[in-house]
Amino acid sequence: MSIDKEKMIQMFATMTRIRQFETKLQEFFAAGKIPGFVHLYIGEEAVATGACATLRDQDYITSTHRGHGHLIAKGGDLKRMMAEIFGKRTGYCKGKGGSMHIADVELGILGANGIVGGGGPIANGAALASKYRGNDRVVVCFFGDGASNQGTTQEALNLASAWRLPVVFVNENNGYGISCPTCKSMAVADIADRAAAYDIPGVVVDGNDVTAVYEAVGEAVKRARTGDGPSLIECKTYRWRGHFEGDACVYRDDCELEDWVKKDPIPRFEKKLQAEGILSVEKAEAIRKAIAAELDAAIAFAEQSPLPEASEILEDVYA
Repeated sequence: MSIDKEKMIQMFATMTRIRQFETKLQEFFAAGKIPGFVHLYIGEEAVATGACATLRDQDYITSTHRGHGHLIAKGGDLKRMMAEIFGKRTGYCKGKGGSMHIADVELGILGANGIVGGGGPIANGAALASKYRGNDRVVVCFFGDGASNQGTTQEALNLASAWRLPVVFVNENNGYGISCPTCKSMAVADIADRAAAYDIPGVVVDGNDVTAVYEAVGEAVKRARTGDGPSLIECKTYRWRGHFEGDACVYRDDCELEDWVKKDPIPRFEKKLQAEGILSVEKAEAIRKAIAAELDAAIAFAEQSPLPEASEILEDVYA
């Protein structure tokens, strides 16, 4: 798939926005300013960015506990995201959902999900509704390597195939399900190989190459939109931080992290754009500064926003 220059610059900006957002959260959590857990997306920015860049505004995504990158890539508002993570009333879920439960149905963001493997059935439901209505909307279901072993995920793949639903299953294989390496939790080397069991395409891509993700997901989105059913795209990537902030990462070697840091998707893409004359050094720096200012405004908004009132504890809560 060809990518126009403006879209490539936008993808660089999106990855940069995710990285800056997550880096700030890392600092705030360490300072004790954020309630609850946060699972950071640092190192995996190319997956959400490349995948969501293939979608239309009215398309849907389902997310995970490590979902900030997906939300930003789909167009989530940084102010409302930051306020939610800070537990404030002005957040997406009025401060009651926190980091793992942000949703914005108007943007097609059907929710981050604290349940591992919880996104597949939701994605299928949205895809079935799209097929029933004939509105050609597509759903991208993000899930991790740990979720690939959950029954919900395999059931979702099976049903999506049987009913030819317009879903693209995007697996973010960062090598670990919490502290368990994939080599100890599954016999196959590539999760995409499991697609054969459901008679759907299974593709492995370099998850740190945003253009590779864009091209692979783009083909799958096109297939889904034309009624040819689901696909499974496995993106090989790596999370720089622990499973959650506070994880000591004693289960992995420092050299392993160093090798992946050398594959940082952001400078890798920036150098590519500079070599092709698409993005100048000055333009890249201007983008970083503009995002930093945008993030400062989001932080100020979150810090100045009120906490929920105790009397609101049962509002917007559904059984």
